[in-house]
Amino acid sequence: MDEKWSHRADLAEAAVTDRHARKLWGLPRTNLAVVAWPANLKELLFLRWHCWWQAHYLDCVVDAYERRGTAARRRRIRETIRGVRTRHIRPLTTLRDYDDKAWLALALGRAAEHVKPHRRGLEALREDVAGGIDELAGALPWRAGQTYYNVPANGPAAIMLARTGRLDEARLITDWIIDRLRNDDGLIMDGLRRNMHGSELAKGVHPSNQGTTLGACVEITLALREKAGFARDRRIRGYADAERADESMPYITTARSLVHAISAEMADATGVIDWETGEGDGGLFKGILARYLADAAVRLPADNPANRSAKQLAAKLVRRSAESVWSHRLEVDGLPVFPSDWTEDARLPHNFGLGPRSIAESAGMIRITERDLSIQLSGWLLLEAAARVEAWAASQEPSPA
Repeated sequence: MDEKWSHRADLAEAAVTDRHARKLWGLPRTNLAVVAWPANLKELLFLRWHCWWQAHYLDCVVDAYERRGTAARRRRIRETIRGVRTRHIRPLTTLRDYDDKAWLALALGRAAEHVKPHRRGLEALREDVAGGIDELAGALPWRAGQTYYNVPANGPAAIMLARTGRLDEARLITDWIIDRLRNDDGLIMDGLRRNMHGSELAKGVHPSNQGTTLGACVEITLALREKAGFARDRRIRGYADAERADESMPYITTARSLVHAISAEMADATGVIDWETGEGDGGLFKGILARYLADAAVRLPADNPANRSAKQLAAKLVRRSAESVWSHRLEVDGLPVFPSDWTEDARLPHNFGLGPRSIAESAGMIRITERDLSIQLSGWLLLEAAARVEAWAASQEPSPA
């Protein structure tokens, strides 16, 4: 089997590890990712650390371990969990934002499959997210006590709830997203703000929100089918009867339509995701989308032509985007620096003494977005997604006679 993407994902891991991974305050058996490279003193001291970026960093480390388990990767999982818990100081349930809590619950849940978890803390975090749902609104607020309900909180929460058997809550908030926040292009808007005059839509569209909604639909579909014994049932009944009886169909059709809308609206003619996301938090948005496109490509049921078409399209978007990012990377000491724009060449975060900086650069008026950990994690997320699609595609090939 060709393992091109697995090798490239290894290089992405090495780049982030070399430039960003660091002990928290020099404490033994801890690890966090510094939020920029090259880093200033505040960043090196983790005065800035961006909790939800660390959740995606942990997710990437778990991805690498699941591709090929090594003692070093397993140790890094444990040390990163310890780093997150130590840096926050208080219990993770005291985090203010539900998106932070949901992303950490997802990453810690995956990590717990490979290392001994802090079970009580993980369950408390999951219960805190589930308990935060506003039953009147049918969704989680972005932050406790606020009246802004958005996909950044509800999307990852729905995935977490579905994975942990809380299907009713997962369906409640996913239905809210689908019913209230789809625009005329078939894409998911950011959220809804309730005020004294009613409700006001936040109409912004971000790749990450498409990804988490897609991921929630896939998780709910598989959970419902497992609960109903759908695969066994379908061997007994005709296809049309099975379709009508399949409670997961609204989520399957939403997943399919989302994949096609993403292809039409967020990718260029060749299939490369080219939506502008900028720096900071936005740097992670395309990588999150790539993760859940790969999830749809690999896990969406392949039991009818429409599903198979959506799976193939999702795989194409991941592969084409990964090819573009790889071709536009820079290399420093043999390791990649990924671009923030997946269709343009990466820029060097500093000049390594290759010439004088301009006055604008020295004054901070020009900001090189590739400096952000979020941008580099997004590239790593994409290459892990491509490696996953590659492995899945190889498993579908007929064995040689």
